[in-house]
Amino acid sequence: MNAGLQKRATYSMEVMTTKLFSEIEKVVIARFGEQGKVQLQQGIEQFGYKDAEDIAAKAVMEGDFHTLYEYIPKGHAAKNKYEGLTPFALFAKLFAQLAKAVVDTYGDEGEQAIREGVWAFGEKRGYGIALRARANGQENTVEHYLPNYDMERSELFSIDQEFLSNGFRQTYTVCPLGQQWADDGMKTYGHLYCSVIDKAIAHGYNDQFEVEQDQWLPTDGYCHFHYQMKDTE
Repeated sequence: MNAGLQKRATYSMEVMTTKLFSEIEKVVIARFGEQGKVQLQQGIEQFGYKDAEDIAAKAVMEGDFHTLYEYIPKGHAAKNKYEGLTPFALFAKLFAQLAKAVVDTYGDEGEQAIREGVWAFGEKRGYGIALRARANGQENTVEHYLPNYDMERSELFSIDQEFLSNGFRQTYTVCPLGQQWADDGMKTYGHLYCSVIDKAIAHGYNDQFEVEQDQWLPTDGYCHFHYQMKDTE
């Protein structure tokens, strides 16, 4: 018996970053072998070894035993490239550099590999959210999705929500990920993340949970999502 609602566990953005990297790495190596590892290495080098190392270290200390360290040379002399950027901005920058390295080399196959890595990352997150709900004695239904979500909603996001009988709508007018991709001229690569992640998380949470996204902040000025549970009757 559950004695009461448990405190919602959330991941830092550093852990989110390393978890995403590990899933992308699996897919890229499965598709492209050792040459794929070369492209990942180039992406990390372009992002910056010291900044990547700081992310890797914090994630390990928080319990995520990832593969990012394998792409950071020991004894490197790199310095931090970014001053004053949030962990959300660094997440966006690192993802974009990985995606660019893979997509610029492998084209459509590279895009598909990145999408598959993002999907695996998101689906695992969704399954974890479902487990949090279960730990609280709850079903993996619409009303228990957001209360058990695995990432804190930072004040860096501006979100309006409308709750419906079988789902909800969300409108993001400010998003640090989308803004960073826009600022860096990396919208094409960022879209490989945004076009997949919310659908993947929802599917991992409940395979009847669907997400439609019809607006994207870097091109439309805001993101709009409609979450709903399929009618199975």
